Amino acid sequence: MRYRGTLAGRITLVCLAVAGVAVIVAGLVAARLIRTTADNVLQSSLAAQADVLASQLDETGIGNRLGVGKVADVVRGQGISVVVRRAGGQPAGDAVAVQAAAKAGLAARHSTRVTVAGTQYLVETRVIGTRGAGFALVLPARSAEATQRALVRSISLALGIGLLVAALAGFFSGRLLGRPLRRAALAAGSLRAGRRDVRVPVEGPREVAEVAGSLNSLADALAVSEARQRDFLLSVSHELRTPLTAVTGFAEAIADGVAAGDDAVRAGQTIQREASRLERLVSDLLELARLGADEFRLDIAPLDSGALVRDCAEVWQLRCAREDVRLLVDVPAGPVPVLADARRLRQVVDGLAENALRVTPGGAPMVFSLSSDGVSARLSVRDGGPGLAPEDYPVAFERGVLNARYRDRRPVGSGIGLALVHGLVTRMGGTLTAGPAPEGGAAFTITLPLAASVPQG
Repeated sequence: MRYRGTLAGRITLVCLAVAGVAVIVAGLVAARLIRTTADNVLQSSLAAQADVLASQLDETGIGNRLGVGKVADVVRGQGISVVVRRAGGQPAGDAVAVQAAAKAGLAARHSTRVTVAGTQYLVETRVIGTRGAGFALVLPARSAEATQRALVRSISLALGIGLLVAALAGFFSGRLLGRPLRRAALAAGSLRAGRRDVRVPVEGPREVAEVAGSLNSLADALAVSEARQRDFLLSVSHELRTPLTAVTGFAEAIADGVAAGDDAVRAGQTIQREASRLERLVSDLLELARLGADEFRLDIAPLDSGALVRDCAEVWQLRCAREDVRLLVDVPAGPVPVLADARRLRQVVDGLAENALRVTPGGAPMVFSLSSDGVSARLSVRDGGPGLAPEDYPVAFERGVLNARYRDRRPVGSGIGLALVHGLVTRMGGTLTAGPAPEGGAAFTITLPLAASVPQG
């Protein structure tokens, strides 16, 4: 039962089924051909003997019992009966043969088959001379049936051998085809157990080779994904540890009485600031985890993206001034209606602005830019910071990648923010791209579909 459920078992069964159908069809066709051919061959042989006898007899021979007796002795050993009609006389011979000859008609040359008392006979009649003399050779058709049965037995033996060969071919073909699939199954089990160095030889038929190649690609992808997850967790752990260390240290100072008066106030402010940082980090992690879930809902509606950018600029103007960064705003005077979730789009712009301000040095610009091409709106946040290496732009939105590459060289975030804003923009039906900015730093551009109009509230 277990073998029947395997690929080798199924291939064997299919081969047997195909061979069985072929055997049945071939048997039916062969039986028909054997029957027809045997009859034709026997009839042709009987006709040839009748022609030979007709060429050796004349009316005198027909009238001579000795001559007819010799003829009868020649063919009787083959199971053939001879019916003779002399000139002006009645047919003479075996009674049943006479009936068969009479049905066939002795007055003319015939090659025919007749039935007498439920039995079929092959009859060959010949006319000798001009006075109506003649003879008939009568052979029971069962002689042909014996030949047919012998041929059928031979063909059945050959077909049986063919079935056996088909079964063996199916078995060995199934084993051969199933071997790479069994290797792939073992490799998949190893992957499930946690191994990532498993590889399957890419060989065999094209479909099987594709399975092996896909499994190898999956192993590579899992290895890369898990490596990125480890790096991401390391960066998040680092981001969590820094504020936690500050909170713990200053809390211990207050608890031990080391920090008092103004020092206690500064310690409390530090604790509050680091706690807020922790809260933002945890919130981003939760948002990123919920982003791919079905219950994550967005309120997509028409909104004026120009008004939203101007509101953001008012808030970020003060923060930029404290960091000696010039905030430039390039927004059309009229409304630019887009389809988006207003709260989430504001979250995206704030997240991009926070990243930009973190890397922009004093005196350099940060830019909010909005434009429209009649089909979509393009909202960009650009900075005058150091920018990114060309190979980093395509992976800028993967979790923790930029954090891992730049945390030892410049101020970086948790590695979550860009992944989060990219997911939010994608869920709103837009796109978020990264590239170099004219100001020398990086530009992050949001593209959203335009709405027909903005509802008046």
